[in-house]
Amino acid sequence: MIYLLEDDDSIRELITYTLGSQGMEAEGFSHPRDFWAAMETALPSLILLDIMLPEEDGVHILKRLRSMPATSRIPIIMLTAKGSEYDTVLGLDSGADDYIPKPFRMMELLSRIRALLRRTSQEESEVQEYRFQNLYVCPSKHIVRVNGRDISLTLKEFELLCLLISHPETVFNRTQLLNKIWGYEFDGESRTVDVHIRTLRQKLGSAAEYIETVRGIGYKMGGGEQ
Repeated sequence: MIYLLEDDDSIRELITYTLGSQGMEAEGFSHPRDFWAAMETALPSLILLDIMLPEEDGVHILKRLRSMPATSRIPIIMLTAKGSEYDTVLGLDSGADDYIPKPFRMMELLSRIRALLRRTSQEESEVQEYRFQNLYVCPSKHIVRVNGRDISLTLKEFELLCLLISHPETVFNRTQLLNKIWGYEFDGESRTVDVHIRTLRQKLGSAAEYIETVRGIGYKMGGGEQ
């Protein structure tokens, strides 16, 4: 699945139609809020991202995606009417894998998408995996298994688990978790972390005990409460 975040209806419809005609399943979004809602349900194999968007600009979205463990490795191509060298450098420095200024030819876009997907497929042959007793996590493929059974998590639950399991025995306080998972601009209460940890534990079942509460501080990947 390819996600396209583009507020121009004609461009969005043309790209999704063309991708579909080439056997590439695609879903288009005109507003960032709809895009983020879809990301909570399923992660795409590639993202086409416009820079000039309502509500939230594409560069900010790009930075958020690159800062989150579950989405940091998703290939992203920036699409924008801005074609200056500065804008190109800004997009690439912010984490874009490729950058195509408008107007562009559809065959060129298809070629770049295929090339990026091939490269990503090769990189996944050396994919990072984590195993913690009966718990298995593969961040790039968004896979979580307990005793060989697939576990369905929300994006934030998945990011919390990835952060903890990739730093075993490291204690994260609630402020650190808020900054890393929700971003510095998050203005919610710290109990948000506790709520997500609780639901994450419920879904992990027998593997819940590996997420250890360090009283008065926060959480770590361990094996029981202190």
